[in-house]
Amino acid sequence: MLHLALMAQQIPKSAMPLLIGALVVFGFLLVLLFVFANYFGLWIQSQLTGSNVSIFNLLGMTFRKVNARTIVRSKIMATQAGLDDPEISSEALEAHYLAGGNVQQVIRALVAAKKAKTISLTFREATAIDLAGRDVLESVQTSVYPKVIDCPPRGSVKPSLDAVAKDGIQLKVKARVTVRANLQQLIGGATEETIIARVGEGIVSAIGSAADHKAVLENPDVISKAVLAKRLDSQTAFEIVSIDIADIDVGANIGARLQADQAEADTQVARARAEGKRASAVAEEQEMQAKIEESRASLVLAQASVPEAMAEAFRSGNLHILDYYKLQNVSADTEMRKSIAGNSRGTVETNYDKT
Repeated sequence: MLHLALMAQQIPKSAMPLLIGALVVFGFLLVLLFVFANYFGLWIQSQLTGSNVSIFNLLGMTFRKVNARTIVRSKIMATQAGLDDPEISSEALEAHYLAGGNVQQVIRALVAAKKAKTISLTFREATAIDLAGRDVLESVQTSVYPKVIDCPPRGSVKPSLDAVAKDGIQLKVKARVTVRANLQQLIGGATEETIIARVGEGIVSAIGSAADHKAVLENPDVISKAVLAKRLDSQTAFEIVSIDIADIDVGANIGARLQADQAEADTQVARARAEGKRASAVAEEQEMQAKIEESRASLVLAQASVPEAMAEAFRSGNLHILDYYKLQNVSADTEMRKSIAGNSRGTVETNYDKT
């Protein structure tokens, strides 16, 4: 530094502007050399392929913190593939990159859609799908090559869909759903889980409406036709191509089990009612016993007042001694008749038991 300061002091003042200008030119040349060293190859590629990305655009990408290599290669890919969408420009690609999108994946999806010749996909739709978090390239591939979804999915808790026909027989079904991506409803449309749930519900409903499980076993495509007729792919990101029944097995006899459970429940109800009637009869019997005891008590009270009445009759002269003896004879005769009748009834019952 001291040596440079001494050299600066030795340079005449008239030569100072020339020296400063030379330094500025040298610095500018260094910047140009740096720019060409970093972007010259990309600029040559863009010019040779007709992408027409200017060197100033490449330099501006550096200041905007955009990966120039990604933008240039994506623009070249679009140009070489013949994508004629006017919205595909380096500025639009930069904007999508800065928004957090996958620029190369979007261009690949547009190229695949153009090669398929049956898919209508614009740059704006592709960028919207990409920013929505969907894999736009996989969606395009699914539109070209349909995807097969297992219902129920592999690894689920239940290995099959269980449904019961009207005759009470349970059927266990495994289905495979072939779907194609619906690019127009990919944003905001329901996912595979909704398709699986709807198809499962449709299969269970179709089997439940069948009058006989044998008809379902003989003709499983009845289930597929019934499910496809319900248009289960509405408001979803997929279009159902076909529903194929991969496996169908016979399960338990749910109807017989339910009938047995109902019979057991009816038996329990009948037993409860019988027990209620028995309890009512026992209570009524107890009430009758209480009334009998009450009547006996009244009889004892009445019999206790008889001697008093007879004594009063003797004192008043209304009852004589002969009348009293007559009453005693009648009472004795009555007791004898009762004893004779009781002995004869016992003898008849004994002879009946012996026979």
